[in-house]
Amino acid sequence: MPGLLSPTEQAALLTEIRAVVIAAPLYVPTMPRTGKPMSVRMTNCGVLGWVTDKERGYRYQETHPATGKRWPLIPQRLLELWDEVSGYPHSPEACLINFYSQDAKMGLHQDRDEKNFAAPVVSVSLGDDCLFRVGGNDRESGTASFRLSSGDVVVLGGEGRLAFHGVDRIYPHTSDLLKNGGRINLTLRRVNLP
Repeated sequence: MPGLLSPTEQAALLTEIRAVVIAAPLYVPTMPRTGKPMSVRMTNCGVLGWVTDKERGYRYQETHPATGKRWPLIPQRLLELWDEVSGYPHSPEACLINFYSQDAKMGLHQDRDEKNFAAPVVSVSLGDDCLFRVGGNDRESGTASFRLSSGDVVVLGGEGRLAFHGVDRIYPHTSDLLKNGGRINLTLRRVNLP
């Protein structure tokens, strides 16, 4: 959904996300088994947050891994967006916040740590453009790439819920939303049934 959020809406949402980051600071997650640091920094809001580390791998938990505190609530603006675009009757439980510096990437992956695949994944882009790649539900499927800009919203649902997807690159200085550049991606997820 290109440009779904206006510049005014993006700025208002960014203010709310900054408040979340003050309460739940960005940290560098690590890959399971290898402990290799990811190139993004992340945090969460909601009753659950997605985390990963060498020792326990990918999972959802109720507390920030560095502070031990519960995650802040998902901003109302994002809950309303979920209601508008998801087509799902229950609220998201987690909002993963990824910050991409100009050299950060995210390899092809599926969002499959949830118990509920009936609910879509709703993704919001803020800040610099990125090259987003999406494929099929297995690694052998071909992929297509397209550019996401600040204010764009992507919904992975239905047959596309488990589509492999990733971020190949960031295009620096393509937005002035973030004072020091970079991209924020907000990913809303319903983790549990229903």
